[in-house]
Amino acid sequence: MKFKPLHDRVLVRRVESDTKTKGGIIIPDTAKEKPQEGEVIAVGAGARDEAGKLMALDVKPGDRVLFGKWSGTEVKIDGEDFLIIKESDILGVIEGAAEPAEKTARKAA
Repeated sequence: MKFKPLHDRVLVRRVESDTKTKGGIIIPDTAKEKPQEGEVIAVGAGARDEAGKLMALDVKPGDRVLFGKWSGTEVKIDGEDFLIIKESDILGVIEGAAEPAEKTARKAA
């Protein structure tokens, strides 16, 4: 996939939440809420300040982030669902999060 967001926008892949509660109850798809956590896939060059100077973004590809429930625009690229959001809609970066399944699978191979 070749996609680069513009300005201060970030391309995020949602991280799927558990299908079971801690008590063992299985949650059906119709009752699930969309996760508010995701992995940053691509970032734009950054926003410009009032003087026209480019300000780099604080997030980078590979970061796990939390974002607002109604943030961004859902898009489908190469058959996969993503979210394009502004950096200001990102609430924070989750440090020390588990590696994404894709990276773990590559290490095992």
